[in-house]
Amino acid sequence: MTLTLFAWSSAFVIALTGLAFNRTHLLSALLCLEGMMLSLFVALSLWTLQLEAAGYSAAPILLLAFSACEASTGLALLVATARTHGTDHLKSLSLLQC
Repeated sequence: MTLTLFAWSSAFVIALTGLAFNRTHLLSALLCLEGMMLSLFVALSLWTLQLEAAGYSAAPILLLAFSACEASTGLALLVATARTHGTDHLKSLSLLQC
């Protein structure tokens, strides 16, 4: 296992572990998702550099664009829940409330 593969996989697993075990605030969950997307972006960029193929060069940019859209949607949901519920604790959110 190379050092870059180990660094990428450990960053992804640490972000996934943070998402699985540290779910008290919505902001921390969104940050863990962004960490996962960033590690996937680095992995995809390194993969296209190793392949040296021009056809796959747009894939990391598309992933980065989707990651930015995901981040803006998550931030909008964070602001909306903070305004309606007064907090971003995930345990206080209920699907049965209006």
